[in-house]
Amino acid sequence: MNFKEELKKYQEQINKELNTYVRKHKCEEEILNSAMEYSLMAGGKRLRAILIIATYKLFKEDAKKCMPYSVAIEMLHSFSLIHDDLPAIDNDDFRHGKPTNHKQFNEATAILAGDALFNNAYLVISQDLLKSEKTEDLPAKLKIFNELAQATDRMIAGEYVDTEFEGLSITEEQLQYIHDNKTAALLRFCVRAGAILADCEPQELEKVTQYANKIGLAFQIKDDILSEEGNEEILGKPVGNDKELEKCTYVSQYGLQGAKNILDKITKEAIKELEDFGEKAEFLKQLALYIQNRDK
Repeated sequence: MNFKEELKKYQEQINKELNTYVRKHKCEEEILNSAMEYSLMAGGKRLRAILIIATYKLFKEDAKKCMPYSVAIEMLHSFSLIHDDLPAIDNDDFRHGKPTNHKQFNEATAILAGDALFNNAYLVISQDLLKSEKTEDLPAKLKIFNELAQATDRMIAGEYVDTEFEGLSITEEQLQYIHDNKTAALLRFCVRAGAILADCEPQELEKVTQYANKIGLAFQIKDDILSEEGNEEILGKPVGNDKELEKCTYVSQYGLQGAKNILDKITKEAIKELEDFGEKAEFLKQLALYIQNRDK
C-alpha cells in the first residue's frame, strides 16, 4: 500500500462530495454562502472524514453510507476553525496560507458562516436519517447522530476551558481534559461512526475507540509542537501564537522534547491497538504515523 496515494484518493473523494453541498445560487445571502464555501473548501487534511471511511473499511468495503457523515464532520470542523480564528478567541489572521474568514469577509459574516456550517452538518445527517427511516440502518445512524451531538458539545467545552486557562498554571489532568475534549472528542467520534455504521462487534468497537483516543491526543500534541517550531510557510499560519496567548500546551507543560517523547509513546500505543485487525488496518496505522510526523 502506498499511503500517500491512498490519502490523496480519500481527500479527492471527500472534496468532490463536499463540493456538491456548496450553495452557488443567486440569493440575498449569497455572500454568506461564499463565506461558508471559502472555509469549507479551503483545503486541509480531511482527516476526520477520512477516519470515518477508513474505519468503516476495516469491516466492510462499500463506504457509500459513510458520505453524509463525512460531509457533516467536515462542516462541523470548518465551523470550529472559523470561530477559533476570531479575535475573541485565537485572533488568527491566516489559515492554510489564506486570510482567515473574518479577515476575508468581516467578523459578523464569519460568525454567521460558522453558525450556518454547524447547522448544515445536522441538516445533512437529518436528511440521511429520513431516507433511512424504513431500513435496518436507522438504529445505528440514530446512535451516531447522538454521539456527534455529544462530541460537538465536548469540543466546545474544551475550547472554552482552553481559553479560560490562558496564562494560568494547570495540572496534567486539566491539560489532558482540555485536549481530550477540544480535539480528541471529534476524532473519537469519527472512528466510532465508521465502526458503528459497519455493524462491528463490541470488542472491535472498543479497540478502535482506544486507537482514536490516542491519535486524538497525538494530534493535539503535534499541533502544540508545530506551534513552537513549525515552518510558517508550510503551516500557512504564524508560529508562536500559543506562547503569545499563554495557552496551556504539552510544550508549556513538559517542554519541547518532553512533548515529543509523549507523542512518540502514544503513537506507538495507538498502532498497537490495531494489531488484531492485521493488514486491513495498515492504512490506519500509517495514518497514526502521519499525524506524528506531519509538518502542518
